[in-house]
Order: sequence, then C-alpha cells, then structure tokens
Amino acid sequence: MSLCWSDTMGKNILEYNSMRKKVSEKKLFEKEVEEKLGRNDDCWCKSGKKYKKCHCAFDEKLEEYRLKGILVPPRRIIKNPEQIQGIRESAKINIAILDYIDTHIQVGISTQEIDDWVSSITKKHNAIAAPLNYEGFPKSVCTSVNNVVCHGIPSKEEILKEGDIINVDVSTIYNGYFSDSSRMYCIGEVSAEKKRLVDITKQSLEVGLQYVQPWRKIGDMGAAIHEFAMENGYSVVREIGGHGVGLEFHEDPWVSYVCPKDTGMLLVPGMIFTIEPMINMGKEDIYISDEDGWTVYTDDGLPSAQWEIQVLVTDEGYEIISY
Repeated sequence: MSLCWSDTMGKNILEYNSMRKKVSEKKLFEKEVEEKLGRNDDCWCKSGKKYKKCHCAFDEKLEEYRLKGILVPPRRIIKNPEQIQGIRESAKINIAILDYIDTHIQVGISTQEIDDWVSSITKKHNAIAAPLNYEGFPKSVCTSVNNVVCHGIPSKEEILKEGDIINVDVSTIYNGYFSDSSRMYCIGEVSAEKKRLVDITKQSLEVGLQYVQPWRKIGDMGAAIHEFAMENGYSVVREIGGHGVGLEFHEDPWVSYVCPKDTGMLLVPGMIFTIEPMINMGKEDIYISDEDGWTVYTDDGLPSAQWEIQVLVTDEGYEIISY
C-alpha cells in the first residue's frame, strides 16, 4: 500500500508536497538521537553480539557519510537477521494471496469478491490484512481499476469487464511483521495501449533494481525509473511513492520515482522498502475522491498502472522479499 496520505487526510496535494519537503530537509541535517555504545556493549541490533564485532564498523562508515551531508538511515529501520526472517514469513502469505488471485481473477467478478478472497486466505494463515481499518480504510485490499491510480476500495457494484486493467495491492501482518506487494491484471482482451502500459510499468521495476546497491543513494533508483517511463511516453505520479516496511506498515525512507540522481537516503544492508511506481498513460496529475477520501484518480481520466515489490538491501545487492 503506497505512502502518501496516512498523516495527511483532508490536505490537498500541494500542501502535502510542501510538508514532505520540509520533513525531508529536516532529516537531512538533523541526526536522530541514538544511544552511544562502548565497543564491548551488546550491539543495538539485538544480535547478541558485542558491538565491536557487529555494527561498530558499520556505524563508523555511516557517520562518515552523514558528515558529508548525506541522509543516512537511522538504526530503527535497519533489520536484524531474526526480523528479516520474520518479514520473509509474512511475505510468503502475501505472495500466496496474490498467486491465488492470479488464477481466479476474471471477467464478471466484483472487486468485493477479491476482498473476500484476501480476507479468507489471510485468516486461514492466522495473519492480518494490514489495510483493514488502517487510518480508516474500510477493506482488506486495494483494488484500483483503469484510471484509478491507487487506494481503490473494493465494492460489490464494481464488476470487472473485458478490457479492464486492475492493480491488486495486498499487505499482510504475520507475527507482527509486515509484507507488501501488488500486481497488475489484464481482464480478458485488453487494448494494445493498456497492455503496453502494464508491461512497461513492470519493466520499470527491473530498471530500478539495477540501482539497488549498498552504499548507493536511493534516488539513483527512482531517477532511473522516471527516465525509463518518460522515454516510453508515460508520466510518473509525483505525490505518492514507496516506503520502508517490515516492522511497521509505513517506515522511512520515503521512496520517490521522480527524484534526481544522487539524492535521497543512503542504501545500506538491512534496509527494506517498496518499489512501486505509479505510471500514467497521460499526464502525471492526480486527485483524491471527495466521496471516500481514499481513491486516487488520474486527472485526465487515462489509465494508470503499478506493480509493487518489497526489497531487502543486502551486502551484495538486493533480495526481493515479496512480489
């Protein structure tokens, strides 16, 4: 579930952009207060190891980057091996739900039926659907059809038709750990224009993944996705982006797909975040439904597409946790 509105219900897009910029600038220059450890203290990551044999050198390297004015991740978003494994277990359920939808979604079903599937499978695994009641969201999954960019609310009245495209965004909590991913579906025979939009959006993830490397800035990934979308004649939504996830539903960092290269937070091993660009066939402009306060539409009424994966930064590169 993409990050934009969790703390900004009722605010317009321009107000949100201004607030987000101020928060980002503040984080760039202010270091979070973190406990100073001695070399023989237990490491802050709760590995059970001495600090000197665990994250001491890691922290020293981070401090070097911070002193250069680079935004570095706080300890609270760096996952330890036990947490990463817990998130992987949550992701297994998330993937299983989307796999079920893969084989059952078709012309004639309602988006409410998709919500029913998600609710049933989630409960079968003794898990929790993260979107349900999140900031007042009324359903267990987001279903976004055609010109809906994201956060579409399932309904008995919304019946999938031949030629529709739909994004199904599933987020799961299992044993306190969060997973999050989404997939696009073409319903029956869709137009060549819609099919191309769906395919290029999926390809944009592969383009971005090439830049997910430890000790590189997250903006390199976002800029690559933006450039790829523009080269293919599309626009990228600016106001809504990806997010850290794992211990909470929405964590730092904010993940933009319209940012310049060499900007944003430094990627380091143990970070987990989503890559989920929303790519529009027409212009980038969007608006939020006045009726439900959640559903985001393209302003020009043209289709939008989104695929979402959850990614772990590793020592060597990345691991896709959920897809």
